[in-house]
Amino acid sequence: MSKPIIDIDDPRLVKVLAHPVRLGVMRILEQRSATPKEMAQDLGIPLENMSYHVRTLRDFGFIKLEHRRMVRGAVEHRYGLVGRPQITAKAWEQLPASVREALDAATLGQIWEIVARAASQGKLSRPESHVSREFMRLDERGFGEASQVITDAVEQLGRIEEQAAKRLRSHDVDEVPTVLIAMLFDAPDPAPPMKEAGHDTRRRRESV
Repeated sequence: MSKPIIDIDDPRLVKVLAHPVRLGVMRILEQRSATPKEMAQDLGIPLENMSYHVRTLRDFGFIKLEHRRMVRGAVEHRYGLVGRPQITAKAWEQLPASVREALDAATLGQIWEIVARAASQGKLSRPESHVSREFMRLDERGFGEASQVITDAVEQLGRIEEQAAKRLRSHDVDEVPTVLIAMLFDAPDPAPPMKEAGHDTRRRRESV
């Protein structure tokens, strides 16, 4: 078995993740441990297909076997996430455009599904929640600096999560399941004019 992967600097390893099923497995295991059968049911695919993807992620060190037990005469395998791998800028740049597009499409599909489900369940109503969108005018240096700010923030939030995990293990506090989505990208070309005026859907702390 390969050693656990945290920072992905090899584009060949990125290709291992560039599949919607494997990204789905990683998303599920971010929230809980699960068996291939449970993950297959969640993602709506045959168990034999799921088993192949689970083996691939395990062999490359993205996930690990956490527990094995007998259930009704069969061996049940329960998997967990090794870590939250981050793709380095160098590896991303070396990927073929088709792989980047496929990975982006799968990731954005998951983001939209999570956000839409959270909105329909009233999960965005917490006063401290943050939903923002801001168009900026940057040069290459400014874009790099903005990217570093987000990277540093995500790392700091990881440390905050570690401290929260310690408090949760003491059972003295209640868990607040949380989703963090960070995005920074080139602005798209302007959309064609709409025939009818739309509604202003901006939320608090949003800048345009």
